[in-house]
Amino acid sequence: MTTRRIAILLAAILLATAAILLAMGRLPICQCGHVKLWHGQTVSAENSQHLTDWYTPSHVLHGLIFYGVLWLVARRLSLGARLVIATLVEAAWEIAENTNAVIERYRAATIALDYHGDSVVNSLADIGAMWLGFWLARRLPVWASVALFVLAESVTVWFIRDGLLLNVLMLIWPLEAVRAWQAGAGGL
Repeated sequence: MTTRRIAILLAAILLATAAILLAMGRLPICQCGHVKLWHGQTVSAENSQHLTDWYTPSHVLHGLIFYGVLWLVARRLSLGARLVIATLVEAAWEIAENTNAVIERYRAATIALDYHGDSVVNSLADIGAMWLGFWLARRLPVWASVALFVLAESVTVWFIRDGLLLNVLMLIWPLEAVRAWQAGAGGL
């Protein structure tokens, strides 16, 4: 697969993702009317509305994971083909994550009571964060990718009591003790 073809496929995935999200009623940008590079408040109507936020590291980790899994199961495919597959998976997640069912699940099972879904610009930036993680995994030795994963999870758990692993746990199997701890009421 040529570099040009990969670029065209990646652009098509981004455009299709944006079109689907807009058709689902997602706002293109924050309802506040502007786009920030960083929004650091998790309990805020602007969370997941700007380019980056405390959940951006989890999308970088998606890239690390996708690179590793695809290296294990599809290493005969070109790097570009694996990036396209990873992008399709990440785009599918961004679409699924912004369905009413998943938004309601977040609100019911986690402390994200004010979560109303991502803006389109945030979803596309999340895909870009996954690309960064994929690129880092390609460049870094395995031990450094593992260290980056542990560091990113540790930082987000420290600062916002959440991260990729806690997010997955609370979506699949919510634990009241974790929810209480995340809300700052102790429990763990």
